[in-house]
Amino acid sequence: MAFDRRTFLGTSAATGAAVALAGATSTPAAAADGAAGASSARGPKTYAFTVMGTTDLHGNVFNWDYFTDKEFDDKAHNDIGLAKISTLVNEVRAQKGRRNTLLIDAGDTIQGTQLSYYYAKVDPITARRGPVHPMAQAMNAIGYDAAALGNHEFNYGIPVLRKFEEQCDFPLLGANALDAKTLRPAFPPYSMHRLRTPHGRDVKVAVLGLTNPGIAIWDKANVQGKMTFPGLEEQAAKYVPRLRSLGADVVIVSAHSGSSGTSSYGDQLPYVENAAGLVAEQVPGIDAILVGHAHTEIPEYRVKNKATGKDVVLSEPLKWGQRLTLFDFELTWAKGCWSVAKVSARVVNSNAAVEDPKIVRLLSDEHRKVVAYVNQVIGTSTQAMSSAEGPVKDVAIIDLISHVQAETVKGALAGTEWAGLPVLSQASCFSRTASIPAGQVTLKDAAGLYPFENTLEARLLTGAQVKAYLEYSARYFVRTAPGEVVDPAKLTNAEGTPDYNYDAVYGLTYDIDVSEPVGSRITGLSFQGRPVDPAAQFVLAVNNYRASGGGNFPHVPQAKQLWANSDEIRNTIIQWVKAKGTVDPAQFASVDWRLTRAGIPVF
Repeated sequence: MAFDRRTFLGTSAATGAAVALAGATSTPAAAADGAAGASSARGPKTYAFTVMGTTDLHGNVFNWDYFTDKEFDDKAHNDIGLAKISTLVNEVRAQKGRRNTLLIDAGDTIQGTQLSYYYAKVDPITARRGPVHPMAQAMNAIGYDAAALGNHEFNYGIPVLRKFEEQCDFPLLGANALDAKTLRPAFPPYSMHRLRTPHGRDVKVAVLGLTNPGIAIWDKANVQGKMTFPGLEEQAAKYVPRLRSLGADVVIVSAHSGSSGTSSYGDQLPYVENAAGLVAEQVPGIDAILVGHAHTEIPEYRVKNKATGKDVVLSEPLKWGQRLTLFDFELTWAKGCWSVAKVSARVVNSNAAVEDPKIVRLLSDEHRKVVAYVNQVIGTSTQAMSSAEGPVKDVAIIDLISHVQAETVKGALAGTEWAGLPVLSQASCFSRTASIPAGQVTLKDAAGLYPFENTLEARLLTGAQVKAYLEYSARYFVRTAPGEVVDPAKLTNAEGTPDYNYDAVYGLTYDIDVSEPVGSRITGLSFQGRPVDPAAQFVLAVNNYRASGGGNFPHVPQAKQLWANSDEIRNTIIQWVKAKGTVDPAQFASVDWRLTRAGIPVF
């Protein structure tokens, strides 16, 4: 491509124009024997091709869970990882002919596993003569044609992302990732690909990459003053006509944005987080959208464009390489041009595939290094702890997270004007399978409590604001009348609220009355045995995702920041266990909140 992906920001106006046109450089598809996509010579001229798509790979190369150090499995017996995706891709290419296929991704590639963490932090790719990122190695070997930027690409900072970009043999696309100073594209907005046919003119397929505006909030510390992220619809409306004018016969959007039209950051940005459906509806000229970010499975979803009345086909493959989307296109040749006659989409389950031996051989050394890393013993525990009941009960393992956060903030504020204020702490049940065994505690045990790369902050709140925060959090529970049979499996995740958006607050005692409507559930809110004074001041130890507006919790994003740390909370927990040597729940765990109905405990 013409765009120099090693250049970091600071582009001139002239260079910015070159970036916008970078995707116009033709990228021929790899040659393959035969022309499986062509019709017979005597019939009408038609051509068929397939675009394969993945999304939200989150650092998964192998079907392996580094937090448990064993083969990945879930209730549905899904499998994960690029090694399995590679096998599926090879099968599709063998069936269709490689020249009749493209392979793209919709973002969130370099964060999520201890494999990806290791090569960002422990043996970083940014080091002088550093390693090549395992995700770059795998995706290059598989032969990706393009990938959109995800919001988690920015978690480790722009230098890590730029180094990853440099190591990729395919472009990282982001039409709405702009240089904050010049407002020019900071990454190639799109790529153009030629598919050769036996009928004269090649088919030109444009891939437009769009990422999530929430990056400006969730990774504010990494991007503020460097990049800005306008809305998806706005940038799609700018680029799709340009792609058509450049001769694109087919326009595909790879969007790291869900299809629901909702946002988790409220009105903090004038843009929609999950905007893929809106892009399809509002921007004419798009044939298909590969959807990412939402971690849901959508084999095929059709949205009618308001301007043209034509269907736009959307598909979202399940996260971590559990599914591969296949967009099948049928084109016809008439009046000197190609036009799309039909588009359909489906997903293929990777659990039916074996891991590609080529990928296994390529990255077996990296895998072994990370397995050894996560199995380091860092301490002992006096008893076993589990998060299995964390969504409905105050359990010790969640208290451990909050206790470490509270201790860290107290230490950071010692000697300041805020040192005398009580410190509260929020934590969520990030994984219902996290556990700490009795006896030896390994790095993977501690890391499994906190699978996200969140960092820690301290914010100043009043008692009234803390209560409002808890009321908002309690919307997580399904309203259940007194006397109604309680099924714990059906009591949580009301209105689709994920586990990570239910916060328990450590340092207070309170009840959550699930028989009451949302907004009127918190009762008996007390601090050290006394009712919380609405005007009292508290320090809340809170993760940067929540502090930046993630989940749209009230008050915290606007609250005064007293302190912030750049180290991941996961590492803070690991270092705390190492320093203490022994984890004893008797020193930090207590039942401070419970679910009730009309004053009667649910459990």
